[in-house]
Formats: sequence, C-alpha cells, structure tokens
Amino acid sequence: MTSVRLRLLILALLPLVVLMPLLLWLAVSRWAANYDNLLIANVESDLRIAEQYLAQIMITTGDGVEALATSAAFRDAANLSRGQLDDFLERKREELALDFLYYLPRGAAQQAGSKWPVIESAIHGRGGTEIDIFSGLDLTAIDEDLALRARLSLIETEAAVPTDRVVEDRGMVVHTATGVSVPGRIGVLVGGILLNRNLDFIDTINALVYHSEGTENGERQGTATLFLEDVRVSTNVRLFEGARALGTRVSAVVRNAVLDEGQTWLNRAFVVNDWYISGYLPLIDSRDQRVGMLYVGYLEAPFITAKRGAYILIFSAFAAVLALTIPLFLRLAGGIFSPLERMTLTMKRVEGGQLDARIGEVAAKDEIGEVAAHLDELLDQVQERDRALRSWADELNERVEDRTKELRETNEKLEATYQQLVMSEKLASIGEITAGVAHEINNPVAVIQGNVDVIRETLAEAADPVATELALIDKQISRINAIVSKLLQFARPSDYGVFAEQIDVGTVLDDCLVLVDYVISKGDIEVEIERSDAPPVSMNTGELQQVIINLIVNAVQAMDNNGKLKLSVGKSMRDGRIGTTLVVADTGPGVDAERLNTVFDPFYTTKLGEGTGLGLSVSQTLIRQANGLITVRNQDDGGAEFSVWLPEAQDDQEAA
Repeated sequence: MTSVRLRLLILALLPLVVLMPLLLWLAVSRWAANYDNLLIANVESDLRIAEQYLAQIMITTGDGVEALATSAAFRDAANLSRGQLDDFLERKREELALDFLYYLPRGAAQQAGSKWPVIESAIHGRGGTEIDIFSGLDLTAIDEDLALRARLSLIETEAAVPTDRVVEDRGMVVHTATGVSVPGRIGVLVGGILLNRNLDFIDTINALVYHSEGTENGERQGTATLFLEDVRVSTNVRLFEGARALGTRVSAVVRNAVLDEGQTWLNRAFVVNDWYISGYLPLIDSRDQRVGMLYVGYLEAPFITAKRGAYILIFSAFAAVLALTIPLFLRLAGGIFSPLERMTLTMKRVEGGQLDARIGEVAAKDEIGEVAAHLDELLDQVQERDRALRSWADELNERVEDRTKELRETNEKLEATYQQLVMSEKLASIGEITAGVAHEINNPVAVIQGNVDVIRETLAEAADPVATELALIDKQISRINAIVSKLLQFARPSDYGVFAEQIDVGTVLDDCLVLVDYVISKGDIEVEIERSDAPPVSMNTGELQQVIINLIVNAVQAMDNNGKLKLSVGKSMRDGRIGTTLVVADTGPGVDAERLNTVFDPFYTTKLGEGTGLGLSVSQTLIRQANGLITVRNQDDGGAEFSVWLPEAQDDQEAA
C-alpha cells in the first residue's frame, strides 16, 4: 500500500514539483539570457552614440578650420604681419573652441608633414581630421599649459596590466589640418582639441547617452571614459568623494581584447572598483594604430538586484502555488488512498485471524467503492466456509482425540505390564544371585575376619608391625560386606536404609585410588589428576567409593590396561545449584553412539562372560538417591568421559 501511495504521489506531483520547476528554471534562464543580451544591446547602442558624438566633434573641428582657411577674414588677415595673424588666429581659436590653432608656411608644413600625416595630407590639398597622440614635448612646443593639462599621475588599479610607469604626459588630440592658398600665405592651417582632462567633452557624452549626470541611490549609474592606450585621461568614473578616476587604468582582459586584438568589447567589466555593463571601442590615429579607447557603461549592481528580485518573486510565487495546490491535491488524493488503506488494513486483520473484519461503507461510489463492496462479500463467504471447516475439524479432532486417548491408555497398560514382567524376571534372577552371593561370599569373609581376629589376639603386641596390614584386611572385609549389602539393596531397596554424611569428593577419590592401585599397576596406565576447590557433598562414603571404583575399573578395562586415565574434581553449577563434579575420562575406544543411552540399563555390559552389567546401573541408582546426576559422552579426541555431579551439602542435611 505504501508503494502504491508513493507511486501515485510521484505520478501526480512529479510534473508539479519537478518538471514545473525545471521548466520554470529554463524559462527564467532564457529570460535572464535575453535580459543580459538586452543590457549588452543597450550598451552597444550607447557606445554608438558616444562614437557618433566623437565623430561629430572631429567633423565639426575639421569643418571649422577648413571654413576659416577659406574665409575672406583669413585672406584679409593673411596680408597682415605675422604677429597680427597670430592674434587673429588666437581670437578664432577661442571662437571655434579649439585648444590650439596655428599657421605653418609651406616649408615648415613640409617639415611637420613628415611627422603628422594630417599635415602631409593638407599639403597635398586633402584636409583631414584624425586623433593623434602628442608627446609631452610636442604639447610644450605648442603651449606649456596644454602639457601641464595632459600630465596625469598613474594610479595603481586592480586587475590592470602591471607597469613601471608613474606618469602619463602624452596627450590625445583631435588633430585637424587644411591647406591655405591665399596669396602671400601658402601653407597649412593646423588646429586641435586636447582630450586629456576635457571634462566638458566626456560629460557631454555621458549626458547624451544617459540623459543625466545625476546619481541614483548615491551611486553614478552611467559613465563614459576616454582612454589614452589603457589610461583614463578623461572620465566621469568616480574614485571617492566625487574625485574623478583620472590616471586609473583599464583591466588587463579589456586591454588585451580592445587594444591588442582590435575588438569591440560588449560585456561586463571591472571598472576601477565595481562591475559595469561596458562597451569599449578602439580608437585609431592617423597612422592606423590603436592608440586608445572610448568607453561607456552603467553600473551592473542595480540590474543584478533587479534580476535577483525577479528570481525571488518568480520562485516565491511558485512556492506559494505549491503551498496552496499540494494540500488541495493531497486532500483530493485522500479519497483514493483512504479506501485502499482500509482494504489493506482489513486484509491484515483477516490474515491475523479476525475473520469478521470488514471494510464497511465507502464514500466513493466509483470503481474503488465497488471493489470494496465486492471484497466484503468475498470475506463473508470466506468466514462462512471457515466456520464450516472449523466445525468439521473440531468434530474430527474430538474423534481422533478419543481414539488416541484409548490407544494411549492401552499402550500405557501394555508398557506397564511389560515393564513389570521384565522387572519381575530381573528381580527374580537378582534375588537368586543375591542369595548365592550372600552364602558364597559372606561365609569365607567371616572365616577370614575370624582368623584375622585370632591372629591379632594370638600375636598380641607382636602384631603391631603388621597392624596396618591387618587394619587394611579389616577394611576390605568391610568393603566386601558393603558390596554384598549394596547388591542386596539394589535387588530389594525397600529392605535397606541409606545414611548420608558430609564428605569431600577429592578425599574419597584418593582413598579409591589406593584401593584400585592393583588394577592400575597391572598395565601401562598413566593417571592424570586435576583438582580445584570444590564444596562438600552429602552422600554415604561407601556408596561414593563404589561408584568411583566402578568408573575407574571400567575405564582401565576399556583402555585394555594401556592408556591415560584423566580424573578431575571441581566446583560447578547445574540448574542454578552449586555442586561438585567428578570427571573420569579414558583414552579407549569410547562408547558406540547408539549405546550411549543404554549404558546405565541393568545387565548392560560390553564384557560378555566377565561382567554382570549391574555396575553402571547400581552407580546411577546411588547417585540419583543422593540427588545427583551421572552422564556419559564420547570425547572429541577419543575415549569415554563419565561425569558425576553432586549438589553441595546443606546445613539441614548436616544436622540430620
């Protein structure tokens, strides 16, 4: 259900949340590109206006000087003295708004023509106006004030080409010359306008292009500049506190594109201390050399702010649309999801065993509503059939249970009868064996005990050297009597009582090793004993000796008197109770896997013709009577391992 909901949401929201933003981004990107192109187109148009104004200045200057050269006033003044002619030209210079105006006789003109192509052209009757670069000496030769006006200290500018120069003393001049053919005055009339620090010229360009020199938000929006090579010699770009950025230089990337490669730059550019949408036009002198640039541009920041505002507005509006439409869509989609979720929940409840679960009435009357109603009908049929099947199954189970109970009771009766028969046979045999053993063993033992007593009485003090041996005989006679008694006890346990005492398993083990030393010493048996602190246990010492001796003798016999007998005594836990575990392990062939569960059965033996098969059975009985447990397993490296666990002796047992 979750996957269906997710897929439906993805299918519905993908166009709105993913595709629409993508399309919106493409549209906004396209708009931004068009917006940038429009800005570039505007600055290109501004640059053309500035170029046309500069061209107009050059045309006006050339036409004015040419008109003066052909005027009647100049012909009249030509007949005056040289001093009077100079005064006349000074007055005309001021009228024509020129920075210099002078007459060169033909000889001087020919000499100057070798340096200035416009003068050379005027000598040949072709007047011309060009932009030329005058050195500081050239300007000083004309007018020292012009040389001073042209001189600019260079200001280190960010991103400009590094230079060792500190002063720019050259001048960029609108240079015009026209031929003079007045009788007595054959030569060239030369005039010009120095563009360095020509603030009227550059402010007029700015006013023409941007219609105002005002500022907006405290920052000048439109700027214009005239460059001599890469140095601003006339500009309205500001540095600080209204100071014009005269002497600053253009960035290296713009210089390379415009001056070195001759391209017209129409792009954003870093201007002094900020980014501008800029246009740079290379300026050519009379020698067809790129000697400067004409620049117009406007601050980029307001347009970046406007674009950012447009982005924010567009995407905020889109986010608002999403915020309004997604909840509405989810509400409408709930009419589809809710019935499907109810169906899924109902099916889970039915799977969990609640067969009466139903979807119920669905508000939607479309295909989903029909499916829900049909599913409820199917669930009704399933419940009815389940009820019938359960009824049949209950009836069948009752019948099977009755038959099974009868069979179980019959089988238990048969098993009990069989066990009784087997035990009766075994006990009858044990009774006969016990009577024989008691008669055949007790009599010789009594004779031995009597003779030992006679020896002790006869020898009196002379028997002291063999007192230990006599005591050992007494102890072993007692052990024989105990074994016979335990055998009788196994056959008729109800005729005997057991008296437990608190004993240390390790001590009993040491006593047993003395008793079975004759068995171990007959072969090549290595005995390894591992001891650790172990609590005392409550059991009859003779019974525990009987169990330990039986296990050790069985282990020695299993190894065929050649191997390693490993004995260990230590503390252990079983079923949350503290006790002591005695482990007897050998390196023999072990016990057959299928026989592991039968080794403690009465009369089970692997020593056919030698043993009775009662040793392990009697041992198990004795250990169980002491609330202990005896187990057997085959070791991973071979051999059998018998473990005897006895619980720790309690205070009440000690008191008893």
